[in-house]
Parts: sequence; C-alpha cells; structure tokens
Amino acid sequence: MKEAYLYTSIEELKVRCNLCNHRCLIKEGSIGKCFVRKNIAGKLYSLVYAKLIAENIDPIEKKPLFNFLPGSSTYSIATMGCNFRCFFCQNYQISQVSIDDNNIPGRFETPENIVKKAIENCCSSISYTYTEPTIFFEFAYDTSIIAKKNQLKNIFVTNGFMSTEALEMISPYLDAANVDLKSFSDDFYKKNTGGRLKPVLDNIKYMKKLGIWVEVTTLLIPGLNDSKEELEQIAVFLRDAGREIPWHISAYYPQYKSKISPTSYKKIIEAVELGKEAGLLYVYGGNINYPGLENTSCPKCGNEIITRNGFNIARTDMNECRCGKCDFRIDGVF
Repeated sequence: MKEAYLYTSIEELKVRCNLCNHRCLIKEGSIGKCFVRKNIAGKLYSLVYAKLIAENIDPIEKKPLFNFLPGSSTYSIATMGCNFRCFFCQNYQISQVSIDDNNIPGRFETPENIVKKAIENCCSSISYTYTEPTIFFEFAYDTSIIAKKNQLKNIFVTNGFMSTEALEMISPYLDAANVDLKSFSDDFYKKNTGGRLKPVLDNIKYMKKLGIWVEVTTLLIPGLNDSKEELEQIAVFLRDAGREIPWHISAYYPQYKSKISPTSYKKIIEAVELGKEAGLLYVYGGNINYPGLENTSCPKCGNEIITRNGFNIARTDMNECRCGKCDFRIDGVF
C-alpha cells in the first residue's frame, strides 16, 4: 500500500479523498467508490499501487489517439478498479469488480521497471489506460515523472472525472489524454455511470488550457446517447473548446450488463458527418469495419494525409506536420 497524495484528514479519523469529483468522505476502515482507496487509522491508502492487472504494448491508435505520435507504440498499463459504474463497461472484467482489499489481483511492478520496459520495446510513450488512471494516480504520477526524464510521453485514457487538484498535479508530466465524453446529459451520467457531466466538460477545457493534447471519444449507445440533438450538443461544445480537438465516435457492442443492440454503421457515419458540419476539423468513426472513417484528411484541401488499416498506418502524405499537397499545418503532435 502507498499513502494517497490527495486527501484531507477530518475529525473522528475520517478522510476526504480529493482525487476525483466524487470527493468521497471515507470513515476509518472503509473504502471509496473506486474500491481501491482505504482509510486506515485516519490515513488514506492506495490498495493498488504498483499492482498491475494489465500490461501491453499497443499501437497508439488503439487508445485512440490519431493526431498524437501516429504510428508509434505505447506501453499500456492498468490496475484494478474504477470510479464509475457503467452498466455497458467495455473493460468490466478488470474495472467493474467488487474488490476485497486482501485479495486484489495484480502483479507487482515498479515505476522504474515500467519505464525501462517501455524504452526496451521502442515505445514512444506510456499510456495509463484500460481502467480509469485516476484511481491509480499515485503509481501513474510516480511513473510519469521517470518517463518524462527519459524523454517518454505520458498519456491518460480517462473518463475525465478527476479533480482539479489531480489534473494540476499531473499536468507537468501529462502530454496527451483521450477523454471519454459519454453523453451530453447529466441525467445520463447520474443514472448510467454514477458520475456527473459538468466536471468532465470542465476538465476537457482545462486540459487544453494546461497544454495537454486532448482527443475525445464518445461511445454511441442506441437509444441512450445517439440522438441528433445530443450529438450536435457534443459537437458544438468541442468546436467551442477547440475545433482542432479530434472527436472519435465509436460503435457500441453489448458488454457487461447491457443487452442493447450494437450501433449501426449508418449511425456512426451520420454522427461523423454531423461533427464535420458543426465545424470540427478531425472527426473519426471507430469500432466498425467501414473504409475511410479512421483516415486523417487535411481540413483545408481534403487531401488524405494518413490512411489507416485497422490500427496500422498504410500511407502518409505529410511533410513533418504539414499536408503534402497544400502545406496546411495539421494540428497535433507528430
């Protein structure tokens, strides 16, 4: 166990966790909503520090990040737990589990060795992903400092519900984030995730202000968050936050407790077009086998500058970070 970085002590051995916007008030001997932070004798501890449940080398496109070091490999890690309770969770096997703190699955690893393995495997970055990185913040933070010293980039794949304090603390070391904007309805968040919408929207804007490269993913769930009105609201919000923010619109497939039918390719195509019509410069359709939806085109001349085949790059037409046809500067980190 490791003592938490962000909490305050309160009377009667209670503590307030300040890691995410739940800001759990935790009695002595109890755990927070994420199941992996425990109050022991008036001190808050992480129960998953250095205890990895997943560790892989991934193409960065899998995060998904399309305008950040495209074609590179990223070293992906995760621990157990999550601060959301999504009934449609795509990684429920390692996130949506009631955890006994005496038997949390995982394999112990040090931040130093994670960085070493990332370098040995020719990765350009480390991704804190699969589950919510906020809940293993201490390990991610310690690892990110060492990674930065070794010229590696750091990436959060996140639900965006972290506290302002957590975001400010990690920001000097965090280079990019893919934020899962699940809906534009606070009611959706409350009913289906246990979270709230506003902190996610605020964090997307604040990440940009802090200089973190941001991409956003929305998983389209038929009948829940795929109405034209709601998709337009998301597109307009992202446009106003920054037209250059890539928006990944991902097809849903039933997982965990959900029996809802999969998203149709027609709905994904319609949503992509809607995002472009709203003024977003980079809109992608994902998780379906449909040609062209994951390619990057020049916003000025329409030239296809990155052609993708699954998670692989098949062709590029860029001169450094500029379109090979019209010399327009493409937004991102290349």
